[in-house]
Amino acid sequence: MSISRRALMLGIASAGFSGCSYTNFNGELGARLDEGGFGNPTRHNMLVHTGQLPYIEDLGERFAREVPTTVNFEFDSTRLDQRAQILLMRQARWIRQFPEVRFSVYGHADLTGSESYNRSLGLRRARAVVNFLVRQGVSRSRLEALESLGESQPVVQTEDREPQNRRAETRVSGFLQDHPTVMNGQYAYILHRNYVESDAPEEG
Repeated sequence: MSISRRALMLGIASAGFSGCSYTNFNGELGARLDEGGFGNPTRHNMLVHTGQLPYIEDLGERFAREVPTTVNFEFDSTRLDQRAQILLMRQARWIRQFPEVRFSVYGHADLTGSESYNRSLGLRRARAVVNFLVRQGVSRSRLEALESLGESQPVVQTEDREPQNRRAETRVSGFLQDHPTVMNGQYAYILHRNYVESDAPEEG
């Protein structure tokens, strides 16, 4: 990684952390520990210094290009309808073909209702997605952080019941550090591996 690119990423990270408050997040699965957690400064610095961060960013962009990363919910609901389940099956197939990679799921709500209730609702939506992915054969240990962003990051800024804001997003968050491919520094191999969507038979 060039010095200028590394300096740019460190600058962006510093700016982001200085303006964020994590007191509104409801985390689990080690989300607030130094050894885990998407966005954690210690982990971020490790990824920068080991040269992993650019590959993780590129892999995240690839994930977003190749499969839907977001599912939506009905008002005040955590139920995954048929469309959401189909999209999550595609996510699961992609995730299973990249066993070295960790993912995070972030739950969101619209701006209707109280902030505290929407944080709780966002967390329950994230849990619904995680549980579905686990049932599709994704190891729960690879879903390292489960966060609720509640109503804090709306897609559409409105107080109305906006369907686009009622969502859960799956994101690439890192590598499994004890995986042989990662331990050997073969990040490019992971990034450029072919994704064969028909890898697994269709369910049901």
